[in-house]
Amino acid sequence: MIERGSVAFGTSQVAYSVVRSTRREKTVEITVAGPGEIVVAAPVGTPLARLETIVGRRAGWILRHGGLAESRAAVPCFATGESLPYLGRRVRLFVRQSPERGVEVRFQHWQFDVRVWRELRDEPRRLAVRAAFVEWYRGRAIELVLEHVGRLAKVLGVTPTRTLVRDQRHRWGSCSPDGVLRFNWRIVMAPPALLDYVVIHELAHLRVRTHRPAYWALVAKAAPDYRERRDQLRMLGPMLDF
Repeated sequence: MIERGSVAFGTSQVAYSVVRSTRREKTVEITVAGPGEIVVAAPVGTPLARLETIVGRRAGWILRHGGLAESRAAVPCFATGESLPYLGRRVRLFVRQSPERGVEVRFQHWQFDVRVWRELRDEPRRLAVRAAFVEWYRGRAIELVLEHVGRLAKVLGVTPTRTLVRDQRHRWGSCSPDGVLRFNWRIVMAPPALLDYVVIHELAHLRVRTHRPAYWALVAKAAPDYRERRDQLRMLGPMLDF
């Protein structure tokens, strides 16, 4: 008999099937076989409540890997009245046609003023506006991430060799063995406290490479509420895109 369960994720439900095996002693493995096809492989005696907790913690990962395609961030048309996230707030778009080629994005008074070449139509128009927004967000990410890294590196007593902003779809940040930090430009869509958490997470790896207790103790030094921030990022993360 196949066991099934589901957990709430935002306004949606993450449904999954449970496959138990006598060969498994402790580990629980989650596999995304396709949209809406999540399989949880577990030891025979693992309580369903425990599996529900594990799936809930991994819901953001499941969504990012296509397990809940219908709940991903809505694909915008980039029209007046729509909004995009920035620093934890929704910013309304005001779009105008322009005789000038290309697309220009301006941010003022917590509104996006977008000028779009009037000859652009349909999907080419959408892609051109999206590219302009990606460029805008990357620019803000470079400024804000460098600012946060500089401030928080002093708190943790570390010095990265270099800080870069990249298009990392499946991770918010990374720390390479040579001390180079890389961050996903989308992180500036999140509230500042979550941006801080991601920066702290990677800076701490400059001193402790693995996620052992000493590592989390270092993270807690700069963010005592890191667990709450981590959970919030898991919840909001999949929605921070366009």
